[in-house]
Amino acid sequence: MNYFKSLLLLLLVNFTCICANAQVITIDGARTPQQLVENTLVNSSCLAISNTAGKGDGTFPIVPMSYAYFNSGTSNFPFSEGVVLSTSMASQIAGPYTASMGGGSNLWLGDSDLDQALGITSVNATVLEFDFVPLTDLISFNYIFASNEYQYGYPCSYSDGFAFLIKEAGTGDLYKNIATLPNTNTPVSSLNIRPTIVPGKDRNGNDYNGCPAVNQEYFNGFNPPSAPINFTGQTIVMNARTNVTPGKTYHIKLVIGDDRFQYYDSAVFLQAGSFTSKIDFGEDRTAANNNSVCYGETILLDTKLSPSYTYKWFKDNVEIIGANASSYSATETGNYRAEVTFAPSTCAVMGEIKLEFAPEILSTNTTLLQCDDNTDGFSIFDLTKVNNIVKNNISSTLNEGYYETLADARNKTNKITTPQAYINKSPNQIVYARLENEFGCFITATVTLQIATTSIIDPAPINTCDEDEIQDGFYQFNLNTEVTPVITAGLPSGLTANYFLTANEALTETNPLPNIFKNTIAYNQTIYARVVNGPDCYDVVPVPLVVNTFDPPNFEDESEYLCPNSTTTLTVDTGFSSYLWNTGETSNTININTAGDYSVTVKGSNGCEKTKNFKVISSEPAVITNAVTKDFSGNDNSVLLEYTGTGDYEFSLDGLTFQDSPIFNGVPTGTYNAVARDKNGCGLSNLFLVYVLDYPRFFTPNGDGYNDLWFIKDSNLLPDYTISIFDRYGKLLKQMNQNSMGWTGNFNGQKLPSDDYWFTLTFVDGRKVKGHFSLKR
Repeated sequence: MNYFKSLLLLLLVNFTCICANAQVITIDGARTPQQLVENTLVNSSCLAISNTAGKGDGTFPIVPMSYAYFNSGTSNFPFSEGVVLSTSMASQIAGPYTASMGGGSNLWLGDSDLDQALGITSVNATVLEFDFVPLTDLISFNYIFASNEYQYGYPCSYSDGFAFLIKEAGTGDLYKNIATLPNTNTPVSSLNIRPTIVPGKDRNGNDYNGCPAVNQEYFNGFNPPSAPINFTGQTIVMNARTNVTPGKTYHIKLVIGDDRFQYYDSAVFLQAGSFTSKIDFGEDRTAANNNSVCYGETILLDTKLSPSYTYKWFKDNVEIIGANASSYSATETGNYRAEVTFAPSTCAVMGEIKLEFAPEILSTNTTLLQCDDNTDGFSIFDLTKVNNIVKNNISSTLNEGYYETLADARNKTNKITTPQAYINKSPNQIVYARLENEFGCFITATVTLQIATTSIIDPAPINTCDEDEIQDGFYQFNLNTEVTPVITAGLPSGLTANYFLTANEALTETNPLPNIFKNTIAYNQTIYARVVNGPDCYDVVPVPLVVNTFDPPNFEDESEYLCPNSTTTLTVDTGFSSYLWNTGETSNTININTAGDYSVTVKGSNGCEKTKNFKVISSEPAVITNAVTKDFSGNDNSVLLEYTGTGDYEFSLDGLTFQDSPIFNGVPTGTYNAVARDKNGCGLSNLFLVYVLDYPRFFTPNGDGYNDLWFIKDSNLLPDYTISIFDRYGKLLKQMNQNSMGWTGNFNGQKLPSDDYWFTLTFVDGRKVKGHFSLKR
């Protein structure tokens, strides 16, 4: 028993001590719930506090071990002092950070309201609760959530829970949790506010998976060993707030508990004096919040308090002289603050708001002119043509549509659904453009819809010639250069024209034609020109297009040949309106004595032109310079004529039969007068004497006067030579030259028998011809 009392005393000393280490917070666990609420958390006469209660570690009821007063001392903890609620004993809250598993007693129970609010099963719950009566419509306080569950993979799967539960006192209303992320219903926890958790191994060496960061902007960071509190990580300073009704009694329950397991404890630190009644002017109206105040708008800042109280208004921390009412109308960008002192008490409350006024939305009222195809005063207007005009060409301004009435434009109702094809309802009708900035601020601009009174005289047909190879009445027009200048001649400068197949398409500006337009109806087609001045229609006029054809007969390109020292005549038909040769002559014929390319362009009665080309080619008689003869070959004898000349030639050996090739094959022996003839009519070449020789294949020396001698006919025409005749055994029998009469078939006066004999014909230049022949008796 004495040991148990000594332990209690030691714990009590630990709770109430002021630690010697000034770099960590100090904990005082001896203060009562009423002291903690009235003297620390609230510390204001602007809230009436009652029914204060607290509940902590039930193991040692002598000391409220899990809620306490804290002081930052000289540490860098964000709050200088306040109240802390923890799932561990108060002695384990102060730093330095030891990465302890912590833990509480199994006898320390959870809280059913916390479980219902968060959907958890809590243990080791700590509660601080009280009633209060607000004087304004808003209560607010600051806090920090810290936890040892910012270790390993725990933030990926679960978190200890805490809640600030509020409801009207004495009612069966459900609690509302205001310990949530800003502008959400998401509870603050290590599961909902965490950095990126990388995979790793836990304290026991077990693998755990990581997880991505969630709402990391609210995570202040992991604590080093020298941290002023004994928790792994903590949030930034958070704010809990809720609207209330002044004068009503509310009950608030501040509660924290471990989820399922008593290890890895958590705590919530409440800033001293931050639980206060405030004036609610709503959220800041800034560009960062995407809700800036519209240009020219007046914002009424209303405290909604009695005018009998004392008021001071400040703009950018400078008191606004003369502003002493319960409300203030703000018209300029600035940080506004109201300070209200209640009478007859000295209680003072405050409200703040930051206002940023958006720049003025610039606009221009304009008129849109449209053409009328039937002069009834109604037409189809494309309102989108003035989209940029009405908003002064400012790209950041949004055009939110056109409306038939100002009321509809202001209320954003009954928007014109087809602004690109709107039919006016009356002459000079006004429609309204609604122009907005990114904050939803708007102004309206007017667009007056007028029917154009300007007109253009219908142009005469625009003619062109079908200049392609097929004269089918289809050809292209360059509308910008061939048509627009005709239509806009004499009109104000700056007008432009677009072209369409139909008048209705010209009115609605649908399916515009390309500038290079090939007619789709042969010979004659009418298209429509929409002449505009910027977005305004000047007039819609029909434009007749005519494609003329011109295809004179006998106008194919020709070739003519010109012989030396001669003249040729180039001629085309008569009857054309004009002629122009590339030589400059203007008649239908010209005489040419020089080869080259010539052309004549003729013009028909419709002004279309056609060009005929002549190629005059130089030609001349050939000059045969040589004949290469292959003879002594029997049926394989051939002659190749060599020649010069630029003409196109055919060749003959007898002057009667001509061929295209200068090579003659199978030429019999004989004497020939070869000649070449120009196919282009420039005459014959020189005659060239050609000899084709051969030896007889047999002879019959029987004295009948026929073939009695073996000799080579016309051999006298050959250069010097020697003929040697042998028998089959190679025995030389006879030698002859060009002066010899021939061989009689005798050797040494004796007649040789019928047989085959061989000869060698040797020329002085070394050339040899060998062959054999038969002697028949």
